[in-house]
Amino acid sequence: MLNKLKQQDGMVMVIGLIIMVLAGFIGMAAIQTSTTDVSISGNQVKRTQAFYLAEAGVERAAAEIIREFQLRGQAPYPLPSGAFDEAAGFTRYEVEDLGPAENQTLTTGAYKGLYGLIKTFAVSAEGRVTNDPQITRITLTVQDALVPVFQFAVFYEDDLEFSPGPDMTIAGRMHTNANMYLGSGNSLYIDSYVTAAGDIIAGRKPGSGKPRGVGNVYIKDGDGNYQGMKDGSDWLDSSDPDWVTESIARWDGKVEDGNHGITELDMPVVSTGPATNLIDPDAGGTNPDSFENKADLKLINGQALYKTGTTWIDVTGALMAAGALKTVTFYNGREGKWVTATELDMKQLGTTPYVPRNGIIYARRDVAAGTEQAVRLVNGAELPAPITLASPNPVYTLGDYNSINKKPASILTDALSILSNSWDDANSDKNLSSRIASNTTINVAFLTGNTVTGEGGAAYNGGLENLPRFLEQWSGKTLTIRGSFVDLWQSRQATGAWGYGKYYKAPIRDWGFDPDFLDPTKLPPGTPQVNVAQRTSWHQDLAAEKQVMVFKY
Repeated sequence: MLNKLKQQDGMVMVIGLIIMVLAGFIGMAAIQTSTTDVSISGNQVKRTQAFYLAEAGVERAAAEIIREFQLRGQAPYPLPSGAFDEAAGFTRYEVEDLGPAENQTLTTGAYKGLYGLIKTFAVSAEGRVTNDPQITRITLTVQDALVPVFQFAVFYEDDLEFSPGPDMTIAGRMHTNANMYLGSGNSLYIDSYVTAAGDIIAGRKPGSGKPRGVGNVYIKDGDGNYQGMKDGSDWLDSSDPDWVTESIARWDGKVEDGNHGITELDMPVVSTGPATNLIDPDAGGTNPDSFENKADLKLINGQALYKTGTTWIDVTGALMAAGALKTVTFYNGREGKWVTATELDMKQLGTTPYVPRNGIIYARRDVAAGTEQAVRLVNGAELPAPITLASPNPVYTLGDYNSINKKPASILTDALSILSNSWDDANSDKNLSSRIASNTTINVAFLTGNTVTGEGGAAYNGGLENLPRFLEQWSGKTLTIRGSFVDLWQSRQATGAWGYGKYYKAPIRDWGFDPDFLDPTKLPPGTPQVNVAQRTSWHQDLAAEKQVMVFKY
């Protein structure tokens, strides 16, 4: 029995030794595995750090390119390149110009589908963690596009307010570099992209003195179906805590504002100074951006000058004899002033040899105290050629404009007023019942001024629905407009407050975008451009992580 117990104890000892040896092997394997895991984890951390270092490089260069295009409308010279070190490691970056600018269509971002003169750059950066041989290389593509502004159905520099009373449909893109306020007395239908650099808000701008309309605002989704901003009693706008995700779900990315990353579209329409330099006088060569420098026909205080080669000739007498040029007066009920206007008869102009060869007319009158100085276009149903008229004064169209054999046409002005086919100067200062409008058609892109809601004691500025101004009783009559509605500045001469029913009543608005402006060959002469600078794509060069980079400073 004792021998048997000794044999059992021996077997236990052997088994114990075997267990100890196995445990040792397991422990050693565990230690080796742990060491490998630590090594892998450390390498991953270094790769992540190197990625962030490279990303910092491409962002520094991309930001410099975008900033220069926004400020000066051109790329920085020389192109960004350099190196810098951080506590974690080193970064080197450089920019490659990928060739001359080309007319292309934007394929990414909120403005995809628009065409412009596109310049492309490749921004590359490498990052390496201190005392580590591995590098990470990232390449980012940056595009800058000069986009003709008349590709937008609506483009505003400041707050865009849109709240028509009757049903209304607007086709084409709408954008503002500020906030967008949307509402309707009945139903407002928007058929394309809606973007704002600020917020998109359902309701009125503070200070308007107007309640939010009871109607809904419908915007087409990615499948072309209208989806309302109001669902039941709830409105979906930027005040909603889930605005970004909910708006994307409802409209498939066709409604975006600053919360989605939409930024201002910059305007390299002028080299320096405000956008109003476009319509302001040349001022003895101190304003190179003025349309006065581009015009082949100028109307200055009623005098007509025509450019032949580099010489200006006085053609006032010839145009007056042809019935193309005269001075008229009428009353503006909104401004409460008599208007003295240079009147240009477009039909009679076409009978003379003085139609501008490049299609650009510049017209201005010196402002006189107590009166309004303006320009009026008449008999313009059929234009003699593609025409752009620019003026620092208010501009009026009388009757149909560009409605027969439509041509590219635009008007740049302090304020645009539309007078119907039935307008009579003799009734201009009489009661509203004496100024009954008739159906009128306008095919023109216009770039005009506005007033500010809530500023100077005034309330609602009339919104987009009253951006073109009226002086007649339009009730039951249709105003058809096809073109582009652009507001880049505040009016400086025609600053009278909007007031419905006092001096006008609204037309039936058959308004929409002119799709011809999506063809670059059909743009009005001298169309201004906005600047879209954006990051379009990036990729990481994994092969670079196996290389050793030598940093040069």
